[in-house]
Amino acid sequence: MITTALLTLAIVTQDQATLRAAPRDSAAQQAALWQGDSLEIRGQRMDYLQVYDHRRERAGFIHVSQVRTVSLQPEDAPQLLSVVRFLRESPGDESLGIAYTAAYLKAAPADAIGVEAFDALGTMAERLARRASMKHNKATSDVISAHMEVASFYGVTFKGYEQGGSMQLCYNGEAFRRVLALPAEAEQRARAALAATRPDCMSPDLHPQARMAHDLWRAEMLDKVSAAQFAQLSEVSKNRLRLRRAGVYASLAFEQARRAEAPMAAAQRALAELAAVNKAELTDSDRQDYNDAAIRVGASRWAAETALPRFAKLTVATEAGQAGETCVALYENKADGKPGKDAVAKRCTYGIVWAASASAHPDGHALALAVQPLDAWRELWVFRKSAGQWTVEVLPPASNGPELGYVEFAGWVRGAPQILLARETRIAGRLRRSFEVARMDTLTTEKQAGDASALAAFNRWQDAGWKRQTVILR
Repeated sequence: MITTALLTLAIVTQDQATLRAAPRDSAAQQAALWQGDSLEIRGQRMDYLQVYDHRRERAGFIHVSQVRTVSLQPEDAPQLLSVVRFLRESPGDESLGIAYTAAYLKAAPADAIGVEAFDALGTMAERLARRASMKHNKATSDVISAHMEVASFYGVTFKGYEQGGSMQLCYNGEAFRRVLALPAEAEQRARAALAATRPDCMSPDLHPQARMAHDLWRAEMLDKVSAAQFAQLSEVSKNRLRLRRAGVYASLAFEQARRAEAPMAAAQRALAELAAVNKAELTDSDRQDYNDAAIRVGASRWAAETALPRFAKLTVATEAGQAGETCVALYENKADGKPGKDAVAKRCTYGIVWAASASAHPDGHALALAVQPLDAWRELWVFRKSAGQWTVEVLPPASNGPELGYVEFAGWVRGAPQILLARETRIAGRLRRSFEVARMDTLTTEKQAGDASALAAFNRWQDAGWKRQTVILR
């Protein structure tokens, strides 16, 4: 009798089911139960089960119509897995699905448990966290919070991160890590790698060293999908892996440059992954990820270049400043082409100075230089000479931020004091891409368009190197 009790339990299938003090509808309410709550069955009186709720440490009675009795005998494990398969694809039933998964893991022999149960567990836990991160009315929020408490009882852990003024809840990914550690089908492995490496589930407070270690771990998880398995994936899954890898390797390139390590391989991998995306197979929901990955890659793309440009009239040099600082010095060249003795302009930064990005005006009166203070935020420094004096102006990707964005030099307008600029940002969830013709004396925008071909100056004066290398024209 005791053995039977241990091998069966009741899983609550309805929200706000009532645990009562006696087997009567009029009996006092002990607690409100939620779908997925599991109860130890201790007997039955009339149409009520006598149960014990271990989560609340309370005994009581529940109507048989509000629960399903589940056998934990090994021979019944396949039936439990069938229910898990159904609930896995049922939004709103995550806590119930997690309860059935837990029952299956108890019932099934150890050697019969494969990755399918962990794949389902991770999928439902992640979907529950995503639902909890969305805005709902109070009644719906209360239900989701109750479901998360049920899931937590089974060992599912959630973490919260503040992102842009709102709270992002994330599953800690334990089930997905098991999928990646066990033999799994290609789609299961890809799904686990993507879920475990979400950029919106990273703590924004990570120290740079911890951030780099985490990005290295993310790259390792994404590369657990072998080339042979990658070939078996659907085009949608291939795109998602490429986008995630592009973003991760772009961040690694920035972090490696920050540590004075060679960033070229990571930057080239990021560019290659982005270029391999099949745009015809991007789903509507993947298009935002595509643009976000492109901005991250665009911000770090100069890490793939090492050749330092030489100019007839100007020379750019970098040197160490205070601890962590890099200082940029600009020299006017003498008649023999060598730089003068003293710098005509100098500015220091804690960001990464991409010296390979330097572009001098043919007249030698201006120079543009990319400087990246954050892994997904790149500025443009513009050195200008006016009335014999040099100044440095810093152009950010946007006046608000920083979030995701970059601004880059796109060309000098010959015969007119103008510079061509290209900007791409995502601020507060809004993507903005603009091509601009700016005045050289004030750097204010005179003309702009969302398409470079709509501006005559871009059609005529855009820099060939910029056109060949930029990702904004994707």
